[in-house]
Amino acid sequence: MKRTILRTSISAALFSALSFNVLAAGNSDTGPFGFEPIDESANSADWNDEAPWKLPEGFTQVLVSDETDLNIYDGGRDDWHDMNTVNETGRKAGRYMYRTHEVRGQAEGGAVSVVDLQTGETQILAQDESWDALDGIVWTPWGTILFAEEVGGGRLLEIVLDHKNPMEAAQVIDRPAVGRMAHEGIEIGPDGAVYVVDEFRGLSAGFGGGIYKFVPDVYGDLSSGDLYALAVTGGAYNTGQGSWVGPIDAATAPVSGTDFGGASYQRPEDMELIEDTLYVAVTEGPRDASGTEIFEGRVLAIDLTTMEVTNYIMPGVNVPVEIGKPGDTGHQSGWDSVDNLAKTADGKLVIIEDNSPSDIWIADKDRNEDGMADDVWLFGSLTDPGAEGTGIYFGKNPHVMFVNVQHSANPDGDATWAIIKE
Repeated sequence: MKRTILRTSISAALFSALSFNVLAAGNSDTGPFGFEPIDESANSADWNDEAPWKLPEGFTQVLVSDETDLNIYDGGRDDWHDMNTVNETGRKAGRYMYRTHEVRGQAEGGAVSVVDLQTGETQILAQDESWDALDGIVWTPWGTILFAEEVGGGRLLEIVLDHKNPMEAAQVIDRPAVGRMAHEGIEIGPDGAVYVVDEFRGLSAGFGGGIYKFVPDVYGDLSSGDLYALAVTGGAYNTGQGSWVGPIDAATAPVSGTDFGGASYQRPEDMELIEDTLYVAVTEGPRDASGTEIFEGRVLAIDLTTMEVTNYIMPGVNVPVEIGKPGDTGHQSGWDSVDNLAKTADGKLVIIEDNSPSDIWIADKDRNEDGMADDVWLFGSLTDPGAEGTGIYFGKNPHVMFVNVQHSANPDGDATWAIIKE
């Protein structure tokens, strides 16, 4: 019954919302994804595997694809649906969703899958025995897909699609010039620069954990170019005045970037470019002398015009600190282990936690120009016990947000969901 109901929802509700005529943006106060914040994080005692997300009034959730559609790693292994993108440009833009799978150490190797959002057809787009822990994925302005490995010395790769069939890969090309590191977030600037991060505990190790910019020799051609590391001076915890230093050695980017004076952070994970500001989710905070986190992660804002680097969101400053768990005495819903980022059509920043419960937060813009978000609201929370939400992403419709679930308590529950504003 569940599969029939949800597949009907895909064809009747989801794809009609994903029609290629972008809907009106709504008024400036609420925006196309406007909502009333939920009261607190989800309690796993309330888990419903047919509707695992606790959401504001006026939103529905629809299963896009789970392991009953495509089971890449069988025998009780999770498929670890991780990050999402769609074909943002070109023929049938917005129809096909591409996903990385973050499995580690499996004989079959990592995989990228594709879902036809009109029909629900799901299949493997590309897979290789040597790929491991596939994470970030983006659609490029020149019509290809970039994805990368979240392991030390990890590769960034580029998929050229079959020009007749967007569900087939014609070629997968390694792009070593962009840098070997534990990749997660990938962003592309309007000038064709590619921004990447090293998802590494750089503060603890004394090197790596940096933010990097690759400038190709030719727009859209990632075979050659220069890689730079972000250096920052003047503020606490590597905030202040930034600059790009280098070029550095792409083959040893974490070490070379540090040697050039690049700043180290504690597990920078995802990035989102909104207008001229690059936002970076840093999952962990710096440590004190005893090894205890001083604060539970943050989001940086890098103004790419002035190169000022600020703490855009900080627990205990403009978002609450999480205390305990839902159902515990004295529980306070708050911020912990921020992970992936997305943007709404009207320029708000969306954040999801690598945590249980995994919360989704939405931050307003910095309207008073102090370098920090004016408001941060709790939008949603995952009830699935021990699971993690990831891969938040808006495709062609500003009323639809995609999000994945990893490590579901449901045996075939690793999946992609669509959260739709009614």
